[in-house]
Amino acid sequence: MKKSIILIVMLLSVAALLAGAALCQDDLEYLDNEAFEDPRRPAVPFSHDTHNQTAELDDCAQCHHVYDEDGQKIEDESSEDQACADCHGLDDDEQKPGLMKAYHLNCKTCHISSRKGPVACGQCHPK
Repeated sequence: MKKSIILIVMLLSVAALLAGAALCQDDLEYLDNEAFEDPRRPAVPFSHDTHNQTAELDDCAQCHHVYDEDGQKIEDESSEDQACADCHGLDDDEQKPGLMKAYHLNCKTCHISSRKGPVACGQCHPK
């Protein structure tokens, strides 16, 4: 009887640990890299809510920006309903950086200026 109770408690503990680990992955997404035909590195795992809470971001336009024809950022305007590739092509053009450069400029510039977050290749792109 005592062994049965111990076995049941152990099984319930393992089940609780596995359920907890599975639930922690709910928010985990990957940045969209479908625009790249042959990416050199894997997609970046990115937990949107966790990132914004940690970075104390509440203005979506900080990352999801919109610029006018003159290259000026439009305040209080957000592109969160669009993919980055909708505005950024693979290569730089006269007004906009290419998609890879745009990702790197947006993320790394903020990480460097705030002195928080990853900036090296392998820190964002896991093997």
